[in-house]
Formats: sequence, structure tokens, C-alpha cells
Amino acid sequence: MRWMRAMPWGRRRSDSENVATSTVEDEKEMRTGVTDGAAIDDAGAGESAVPEQAVVSDPSPDDERRAALMASLPETDDSTPLAAQLAVDARRRIELHGRRFPRPETTRVITVANQKGGVGKTTTTVNIAAGLAQAGLNVLVIDNDPQGNASTALGVEHRAGTPSVYEVLVDGDPLESAVQRCPDIPTLWCVPATIDLSGAEIELVSLVSRETRLRRALDDYFAARAARGEDPIDYVLVDCPPSLGLLTVNAFVVGREVLIPIQCEYYALEGLSQLLKTIELIKSHLNPSLHVSSILLTMYDGRTNLAQQVAAEVREHFPDQTLRTTVPRSVRVSEAPSYGQTVMTYDAGSSGALAYLEAARELAERGSNVASDAPDERGDHGGTPSSTVVPADDVRDMNDDRAEGSSSIMVGHLVAADAPRAGYADMAEQPVVGQEEQG
Repeated sequence: MRWMRAMPWGRRRSDSENVATSTVEDEKEMRTGVTDGAAIDDAGAGESAVPEQAVVSDPSPDDERRAALMASLPETDDSTPLAAQLAVDARRRIELHGRRFPRPETTRVITVANQKGGVGKTTTTVNIAAGLAQAGLNVLVIDNDPQGNASTALGVEHRAGTPSVYEVLVDGDPLESAVQRCPDIPTLWCVPATIDLSGAEIELVSLVSRETRLRRALDDYFAARAARGEDPIDYVLVDCPPSLGLLTVNAFVVGREVLIPIQCEYYALEGLSQLLKTIELIKSHLNPSLHVSSILLTMYDGRTNLAQQVAAEVREHFPDQTLRTTVPRSVRVSEAPSYGQTVMTYDAGSSGALAYLEAARELAERGSNVASDAPDERGDHGGTPSSTVVPADDVRDMNDDRAEGSSSIMVGHLVAADAPRAGYADMAEQPVVGQEEQG
């Protein structure tokens, strides 16, 4: 599809790949909705989250041009899923190209977590971060997963011996000593993870204030940037390992919001009860401002009844948290890390890239103009819409038999089971009870 790949935000290609299509031809094809190829590398059609026409009081010339282009697109329906997906992608290209996302009033710290593996946590983290950064925002990614896949996707060095989040958590090094700039996007930074982080779970057990070490390091980093007169960070995204250990607890304590990616398959639903119960415990004892702000449906294949049923179940039980955008299965999304890139720079015209960019826009617009109702105990980050943690009972309603069996969780090393519901600052300094019994 010439017009899709020749757009100015297209992926960085090798010298052997030559895509030469004029801007005039691009615009002509965009107006007529004509594409050169019928093949598409995405297995399914995601649900559209882009309005056909933005409603503004005084439309700018760009808005008028976008409206005219979208009005010229042919009408499609569900009877032709390929054409419907192409129309969705065309509307997203027109709507999102050159957009600047709203800047939050204060830094938003978002933990991307799901103890189920393979649901797209790292992919979601790096691509939403890249989408936000490309839209003019300052974004920091903290790779808190020993696998280091987020570091790979962002193209930063993370070989053994590289200053990383391990030195920050275990040795107490300042966070800025490990921060690296993403080579493809100047306003995107990353704190990499090395193989050393795989032993941090054991080493953190004997350390004082082990649950709050990442939070303190991030607060000091914000203060250092402010002292140097640098622009504040708008978004911090923390990538978590597929577990509920001390690394994930540190991520929950440092964050104010939780973004949960859910694969559109049944197994992904089973672990939600345990995850939400853990978030409730962290909220009660360590971080009162923590809440589930967003749920993103990933690997959506609109051709299957299962994906549609899972999406409907999630939206029914979490109507406020679930983003309208769904991310379809896409070969480009899977290929991008092998080039040390996110899909936003590898092939920004692909369906997966456009879906993640739309999800980033939706995430930014959700929290841009609404301040938290509760006072911000954290001081340095906040300013997002307040919401309550989704009760785990809502998840168990989806599959009572199997979810009930997995809803119990051992929390001896996470929080003190008999600790009073003290304030955030008080709990941060209290030793955690119960580790000795667990060995």
C-alpha cells in the first residue's frame, strides 16, 4: 500500500527498501480511499476508536482538511472486514498525523502490570511511550523487568555492567545515572534493565524500605531535573515482570495509576482477580493513591468469536476503565523489536502502530484536564483522575469456578497482614512483617 508506507511518519527502512510515492499521489489516494494492494499483514480488525469528525468550536485549517478527507472515505460495514479495517486505518492516519497531545498538569506515573505473561505489557509500554513522545510530550520508561525487552525495543544499551534499575534499587544509585535517551525519539528516555535485575528479588528482602526504593529514586530524579531548570517529565511508564514479587510491588508503590493490558483470550481473564486483589492491598497499606485507570485490549482478532466475547466481557465489567481502542494482532508490532525499535518508528503506518497511537491519545485525553479529587500525598507526581480500584468480585463474576480458585494470594512479603491502615508516609518506613515465616 504505497500511500500508507510513504507517509512522513513511516518506519525507518534499510537502503535496499525504496518507497517512492509523491505527496500528490498520496493525497489523491487518501481522498478516494484507493490502495494498491489487497494484502494486509494484520490478522484481525481492531475496533475503531476514532470519531469520524472532531467537534471543535473554531476549526483550524488542519481540522477542516482532516474533516474533508474523512468525509471522502467510502462507507464500509462489518460484512467486509478487510475494507472496514482499511477504512479505520485511513481515518486514524488522517486524524492523528501531526497531532499534539495535551500535556498533563503534573507528571503522570503509570505502572503497566499483569502477572499473566505474554499479554503485551512490554509492547504496550514502549509503543504508548513512543506515541506520547512523538506527540510532543516528555516521557520516561523504567524497565523493571529482568528480561530487558523494553530496553531492547527502545534501542538503549542494556548489557551486563550497564548502569540500570538494578543499581538504583539495590545499591541506591541515583536514577539519573542510569537514564539513557532513546536514539529514535529525542523526548523519550529509558532506565534499562540488565540480567543483574533477576537477582534483585532476593537481595531486596534484607534491605530497609524495600518497597519504596524506586519511588524515592524517582522523586529525587524529578527534584534534580527541576533544580537544573530542565523541562519536567510528563509521563513515566513502568514496565513490570510477569509476577507479583518485590519488583512489581516497587512499581505499584512508585505509580499512581495502573494500566492493565489484557490479551483477548480466556486465560488472560483468570489472573485479573489476583492482580486486583494485590492492587487493593498496596492501596490499603503502601500507596493510597493507586488505582486502575486504564485497561487495554491487545492481540484482538475480530475474525474470531472468542476475541469478541472476551472484549465484550471486559467492557461489561470494567466500562469506565477499558479504553475504546483495541490493538489488533500485527506482524509489524512483532518485527519492530528485532530492529531495536518500537513499531511507531519501524512502521508507523501499520495497523498496530496506529492503534497504539490512538490508545496513547485516548490515555492522554483521559487525564489531561481532570485533577485528582484527593490531595496528592506524593507531591511530585499526580494530577490524574481519581477512581476506585475495581473490586476483584467483578472479575470473579466472569468465571466463578476458576477465578475463585486463584483469588487467594500470599502477601507476607508484600504488605504487613496485621499492619494498621496508616498514612502513606508512615507505612513507607515501617518494616514488613512475615518474611521470616516464608523463608
